[in-house]
Amino acid sequence: MTTTDDAKTQIDETVKSNDVVLYMKGSKAMPQCGFSSRVAGVLNYMGVDYKDVDVLADNDIRQGIKDYSDWPTIPQLYVKGEFVGGCDIITEMTLSGELDKLFEQNGVTYDKDAADKIREANG
Repeated sequence: MTTTDDAKTQIDETVKSNDVVLYMKGSKAMPQCGFSSRVAGVLNYMGVDYKDVDVLADNDIRQGIKDYSDWPTIPQLYVKGEFVGGCDIITEMTLSGELDKLFEQNGVTYDKDAADKIREANG
């Protein structure tokens, strides 16, 4: 069990040492809620290499990430240390092409064709 300060330090280190981090319920292979599943599904489909952190495994991390971002819900996506958003924001950004731009600006590798297919399927 981590303390609140330990959780904040751990979150800060994780977010800053990985290009893309998804704080979620469950794992990228086995999401434990629909919202986490949707965001992980988008990242997986687009071939993004990201670190997944299961907030269900540690209550201090689960609360700590909400305090860290000042955002009340899980999942939370971080790119290059910056909080991007939760499920609704990531869904909107994927459909608008903003997520592609964010990845390009930050040198994050992703499958552009897969991103286009998501937009075609939801257009």
